[in-house]
Amino acid sequence: MSPNAALTAVIQVKPGIGDVIWHLPFIRAIAAAAPGGKVAFLAPPSSRAQELLAAEPGVAETIYFRHSGSEFERGVNLIRLSLLLRRHRFRSIWILDRTTRPALAAMLAGIPERIGLGLGAQSLFITNSGVDRSHFHDHPIDWLRALMAAMKVPLPSTEPALRLDDATLRAIAEKFTRAPRPWIALGIGASHPDKDWPDVNWTGFIAALRGRATGTVFLIGGEANVGRAQNFIAASAGAPAINACGLGVTEAAALLRHVDLFVGPSSGPLNLAAAVGTESFGLFGSTPVLTYSKFIHAIVPDGGPSPGGMGLISPAQAIAAIAPRLASGAATP
Repeated sequence: MSPNAALTAVIQVKPGIGDVIWHLPFIRAIAAAAPGGKVAFLAPPSSRAQELLAAEPGVAETIYFRHSGSEFERGVNLIRLSLLLRRHRFRSIWILDRTTRPALAAMLAGIPERIGLGLGAQSLFITNSGVDRSHFHDHPIDWLRALMAAMKVPLPSTEPALRLDDATLRAIAEKFTRAPRPWIALGIGASHPDKDWPDVNWTGFIAALRGRATGTVFLIGGEANVGRAQNFIAASAGAPAINACGLGVTEAAALLRHVDLFVGPSSGPLNLAAAVGTESFGLFGSTPVLTYSKFIHAIVPDGGPSPGGMGLISPAQAIAAIAPRLASGAATP
């Protein structure tokens, strides 16, 4: 992209795939209000944003930058980010987090309009008034709702409605065309062990699910979970089960578009499933329930989410939550 192809940049520092997903409606809203209807989006490489947003018309380019690390590395990364922003000659930047360093980097880069939440020290480096301090402890999604309102930028919806390439959708449909319907996807793994379901719970749940399901069970979760998924499949019997952890992120998203039901913890696969409009049952044992999408249905332990709470969600509780879908063939409305 030429330095001036997008005059407006949007930056978010969170590292996950799910973080890109729930930011997407806000990126679209900012792009719709930006000159030319497009923005450049900056995110860490671990977010896989370049793949996820490849079909997004309002994103002119996705640019990776490094944010985390030791104190020394963070200082170096701040300088690199400032040089990167200066090279692209953006006129405006939106900082979708309350962290200070991207706002400081934007100021050092000479970007004239720097829009941010202004919660904490960030207020020293932005050019808007920010949001009211009463939002300081809100969920990040509510921070951004408040920022859109303060900047008078229309936010039609918080549904991500992720766009996928038609060729990838067709290829995945053909790859699994012989698998019996309905299709049920399970998202194993999470960005932090406290957010994932313990193996004993997964083993019990998958055994119970395969014992009563009439279609095919898919396990996804990335290359890191290939061996784990195979162990879960080997420890159970019944309905066909496919280890799909080897799929790339866009292929996994395409599979999730085709499945009839999803179950998994609050992680990238859950956000992807909701983003493509699949009815998704999220296991929220240790983290707040996500409320941005009508496709997310929460399963929480008695007393609500708390540290170590994932182990308190039993396989029987999860089976009971999805039982009506299983009884109706898990058909997506």
